[in-house]
Amino acid sequence: MRLHDLKPAEGARRERKRVGRGIGSGHGKTSGRGQKGQKARSGGGVRPGFEGGQMPLTRRLPKRGFTNIFKKEYAIVNVGTLEERFEDGAVITPEALIESGII
Repeated sequence: MRLHDLKPAEGARRERKRVGRGIGSGHGKTSGRGQKGQKARSGGGVRPGFEGGQMPLTRRLPKRGFTNIFKKEYAIVNVGTLEERFEDGAVITPEALIESGII
């Protein structure tokens, strides 16, 4: 077997459908779009998510989440940093952490 002997598998390659090329082709005149209507026009069609005037799914479903007014802000403090900045036995308070520049 050589490179020029290779052929694609049966049915793997399909010819593209040439539409609007005469009535005898079977896909002439209206090119498979039917007669009139929005989808038959050039540039016709609806935007993604459009449901024909019905309230779209994206607007029917509720929004998610809220902002919690009682949320607590936490400052992450590395134990290694505490060891570097404070001496052994020192009392560590939030004020001391701010003073040393950790938070």
